[in-house]
Amino acid sequence: MQVIATAGHVDHGKSTLLRALTGMEPDRWAEERRRGLTIDLGFVWTSLDDGSELAFVDVPGHERFVTNMLAGVGAVPAVLFVVAADSGWQAQTQEHLDIITALGIRHGLLAVTRADLADPAAALTDASARLAEAGLRLPGMPVSAVTGLGLPELRAALAELAASLPPADPDADVRLWIDRVFSVTGRGTVVTGTLGEGTVRTGDRLHVPGRPEGLDIRGIQALQRSREAVSGPARVALNLRGRGAEDLRRGDALTTFGTRLTTEAIDVRVGTAERLPAQVTLHIGAAAVPARVRPLGQDTARLTLREPLPLRIGDRALLRDAGSRQVIGAVVLDVRPPALRRRGAAARRAAELETMTGVPDGAAELRRRGLLLRADLIAMGAQPPARPVTGDWLADPEHWVRLRDQLAGAVKAHAERHPQDPGLTPEAARQALDLPHRSLVDALAGEAGLQVVRGRLVPPHVRATLRPEVQRGVDAIRRELADAPFRAPDADRLAAAGLSAPSLAAAEAAGQLLRIAPTIALLPDAADRAMEILASLPQPFTAAQARAALGTTRRVAIPLLEHLDRRGLTSRDASGSRRLRG
Repeated sequence: MQVIATAGHVDHGKSTLLRALTGMEPDRWAEERRRGLTIDLGFVWTSLDDGSELAFVDVPGHERFVTNMLAGVGAVPAVLFVVAADSGWQAQTQEHLDIITALGIRHGLLAVTRADLADPAAALTDASARLAEAGLRLPGMPVSAVTGLGLPELRAALAELAASLPPADPDADVRLWIDRVFSVTGRGTVVTGTLGEGTVRTGDRLHVPGRPEGLDIRGIQALQRSREAVSGPARVALNLRGRGAEDLRRGDALTTFGTRLTTEAIDVRVGTAERLPAQVTLHIGAAAVPARVRPLGQDTARLTLREPLPLRIGDRALLRDAGSRQVIGAVVLDVRPPALRRRGAAARRAAELETMTGVPDGAAELRRRGLLLRADLIAMGAQPPARPVTGDWLADPEHWVRLRDQLAGAVKAHAERHPQDPGLTPEAARQALDLPHRSLVDALAGEAGLQVVRGRLVPPHVRATLRPEVQRGVDAIRRELADAPFRAPDADRLAAAGLSAPSLAAAEAAGQLLRIAPTIALLPDAADRAMEILASLPQPFTAAQARAALGTTRRVAIPLLEHLDRRGLTSRDASGSRRLRG
């Protein structure tokens, strides 16, 4: 299926032409038929000669219903542009052309209607010239819904147009802008919209970004036929169930969970405008959200949205100033722009935006940001240029090298300032480098060749150096432990040796002692020696059995066993007994 929207001035015969092409009534409401104009969106379809199906979104042409027109044309790839032979180019014809060009729609056909009421040649020539001036070279033909003139040729041209449209990706994630919401007795909430790409399936769960509850697809219809699955492009009606389904409204977006970033601030490139209003309504898909405008560069601006929207780099939107009826095209350049708080930040940002094209580029995004979660980059609309450096984190290669060198420098500087305790904690390193996650510190430390001592980062081959008086005390304790490795000196003995808690920490950093508690120190190989002794005990063993085998006191045995537990060398069961692991 392909989907095409109509465009053109009110009462130029758009709905009449669709009725003749499809045999269906696009004006859904009695009020529309009574007044003879389309007020809301109408949907009809037809089967082409090759067996494919073509759906039409019939949009209103009256100036009072431009918002409805925007909701219909915003998600379609092509347009059937209608001009009446007996009326020619009109005000809303031009406004619809401005909207189409601003949205970047480049595919379509020109139909000059009512060829039975006036010679269509002049209107066809004039309309073709105006379209070409706007960059649209659409095949044009005269038609009459009354006499049937040109209808076979139009159907053939529509089939050719449908076949030429770029194919959509059925595996893409879903973003369906809701353009109608209603209730069906016994079924609940039904929404309709144009599915541009991706696939919806019965049983799938979709999300409205910003709302915690998911909505399950209970049923799917396309062209009034029930389906188990539908791939874009297509007009679909979804029967939804779930908490909050009854609160859905036009302009909400149904998305695949976790695939879109919602944002209230975007940087955009804007099209030609007489002036850039301070307040506009941003139209994208079927959404219409008020926005505050802050001009940055000659053709760039920061938009602050009143409501968050699921947007991506490269999205095309329209900015409409209700007062002047001016419509300005906008291309999304950044959905996670930096704050502009410092002096000169706006000018620097404008210069940066000049380099952006609006085409998603994962490598360029990483260069600008340095570090980014892979899922966030994909949600922004860009593909990762390389594998993560750790976990889900991506890094720009040059930025990663700078961070590695900065980490090595910070660790070295800390060791020089604190020779007795040269280790820098990973959290201190994370803060020094302003990194968003601890895992990045670990990955950088590995690449920088840093050693980890007691959970701290130390330059390669660096050990803590002890003051002479501390070294003498440590040497005395080591000699005593050599004769009785598990009889740790008590507090009085440590004090007599001149060893305070900081001194013991420095001795541990130097690799000369092992602290199993803040003031309980053993030789560095005490854990290995303990494991050899405990291996001779029946498994499992009690703390009392371990204490006796090690020849020590409960004051030392319990912290030593807990140390072995933390290292994963022993495990404790519900009864309190332990066994060696492995």
